[in-house]
Amino acid sequence: MPIYIALLRAVNVGGTGALPMAELKTICEGLGFTDVKTYIQSGNVLFRSDESEKTVEERLGAALGQKMGKRPGVMVRSRKELDAIAGNAPFPDAKPNFLLVYFLPEKPPADALDKMVAPDGEEAKLAAREIYVHYPNGSGRSKLKLPALKPGTSRNLNTVRKLAEMAAAMEA
Repeated sequence: MPIYIALLRAVNVGGTGALPMAELKTICEGLGFTDVKTYIQSGNVLFRSDESEKTVEERLGAALGQKMGKRPGVMVRSRKELDAIAGNAPFPDAKPNFLLVYFLPEKPPADALDKMVAPDGEEAKLAAREIYVHYPNGSGRSKLKLPALKPGTSRNLNTVRKLAEMAAAMEA
């Protein structure tokens, strides 16, 4: 049975979009997903399902929309995709916590980086359904403008690697 990793957009510890990970786990189990595991309080969940990636994404999005009042945005990747995303990270000299992977609902257009404004020397690289962004001074105070990032959700490379490691352990 395939292992999927779902990354939720606009889900956090407090404030708007608050969703305890125990509730996320319960929602996933209620959808029939198995071996459900969450990782840190930012909307990361791993599970098994016989359904297609698109079906899983749609069903989880609908269930979360019902629970939260609006859909948070759900980006689903397979274990193999996540391995490739972690393993093919550009900017080898970047600190892993300063390299963010923006997971997008679909492939970014080829000209997605043309409108980038990077006042602090940020660098970006397109991938399959992701955009990698290196923030040399960290993302917290960055003034980066890149419209293509808007529909996505980001995780730093440390988190992506940890999720890939958790998914690999589920397969073992």
